[in-house]
Amino acid sequence: MRINEILNAETPVFSFEFFPPKTEQGEQNLYRALSELKPLAPSFVSVTYGAGGSSRSKTIEIVKRIKEDFGLEAMAHFTCVGATEAELRATLDEMREAGIDNVLALRGDPPEGQEDWTKTEGGLEFSRELVVLIGEDYPFAIGAACFPETHIHAESAEA
Repeated sequence: MRINEILNAETPVFSFEFFPPKTEQGEQNLYRALSELKPLAPSFVSVTYGAGGSSRSKTIEIVKRIKEDFGLEAMAHFTCVGATEAELRATLDEMREAGIDNVLALRGDPPEGQEDWTKTEGGLEFSRELVVLIGEDYPFAIGAACFPETHIHAESAEA
């Protein structure tokens, strides 16, 4: 089910967010936690993308498993960090092939050890560009995050 359909429901919506584990033990802990949390009937769960897209394939694998093995709707986080447009499209193709229906489009934080955000050559600079790219060519329900009081790097609310 698409997240936009869940959010349009007349009942309260709640979700859990998970980080892709870095070890096999962490992965076992994640799946045990999912088994324990499933009876709470979350509306959906989301899986983060890791710094600099470092857990891209793990995010896709976990989202797919959550849907198949736990019967929970899941949303994959997806960022612009460290990827060209071609690489972003390749990952979106992989997500589509994995049966993922929901994507949270984010610019992402600067990679570890990097103070400021720098656009990857051939990549995207803003999450709004990522939303457009996804929306034009992919069937996903797209979520996004925003800064209601303006982004810290915005010159003004209008900008």
